[in-house]
Amino acid sequence: QVQLVESGGGLVQPGGSLRLSCAASGSIFSIYVMGWYRQAPGKQRELVAAITNGGTLDYADSVKGRFAISRDNAKNTVYLQMNSLKPEDTAVYYCNADILTVVAGSKHFWGQGTQVTVSS
Repeated sequence: QVQLVESGGGLVQPGGSLRLSCAASGSIFSIYVMGWYRQAPGKQRELVAAITNGGTLDYADSVKGRFAISRDNAKNTVYLQMNSLKPEDTAVYYCNADILTVVAGSKHFWGQGTQVTVSS
């Protein structure tokens, strides 16, 4: 069994900052890509940022220069530092990972989601 557990969401004013964390646990052999997606009401889920185990980064154009993704491979944890938040960043943020499990091979896993609300 593999689980992704997110934390760090909440309510913040425009211009503020939040830091999301996502820890993977369970029968993990290795993790290739870890990332964050978000889904706003009435919209499709979209990639926010991703990072490979080698450190290659990918960001949505809408968050470049404001968000920073990082990971701690020893802790199987990925972080998303979100600065200069805007109301349009409001969404449920989901952690995502491509994990090579000990028992079941390579699989794609999702966290349960954490709400980020940017409002004054």
